[in-house]
Amino acid sequence: MTDNNTAEQAAHAAQMRQLQAEHRKKIRAAKNPQKGLILVHTGDGKGKSSSAFGVIARALGWGHDVAVVQFIKGKWKTGEREFFRAFPQQLVWHTMGDGFTWDTQDKAQDTKAARAAFAKAQEIMSSGDVDLLVLDEINIALRYDYLDIHSVIAGLDQRHPRTSVILTGRDAKPELIEYADLVSEMREIKHPFQAGIKAQQGIDF
Repeated sequence: MTDNNTAEQAAHAAQMRQLQAEHRKKIRAAKNPQKGLILVHTGDGKGKSSSAFGVIARALGWGHDVAVVQFIKGKWKTGEREFFRAFPQQLVWHTMGDGFTWDTQDKAQDTKAARAAFAKAQEIMSSGDVDLLVLDEINIALRYDYLDIHSVIAGLDQRHPRTSVILTGRDAKPELIEYADLVSEMREIKHPFQAGIKAQQGIDF
């Protein structure tokens, strides 16, 4: 190894040691919140629900109990739903939407369905029966004012300390973003549908 390479390696190692020390210091300072977290997956890009389903897989892997309440998506067959049927003792799934808003075209019915779905969510959140609850596409229900954001936050605030909640869907309300512990935004850069490619089994559903 040349002198230049040796010096470069030594500088790199010193930089990594410094980063390691800073990271370990942050870990030591971090505290357990003693209450489940609120996570928001939003943005105009694909992957909000998919990311939530990935967290479900992680939770199930640790033997946690999980529930899903779907607000907008109808009762069509999806790969994730079929897969999670393999965990009937750990996961309960409630699909309570009537389909996309442009399909229903009925605000009164959509509002009724959203309120029923959130009532189910509140029942689950307050029960202490689950470690993780996913409110899939609830942000869409909030976007169209099928639900009141302040009532939703009040419901989240009354959740059992055991329960973390993930809320998905584009256009998350500013109040929810402020309230959440974690907010991730998926940004669309390119999407096959824009090129006329239809949704693909195993990729999109």
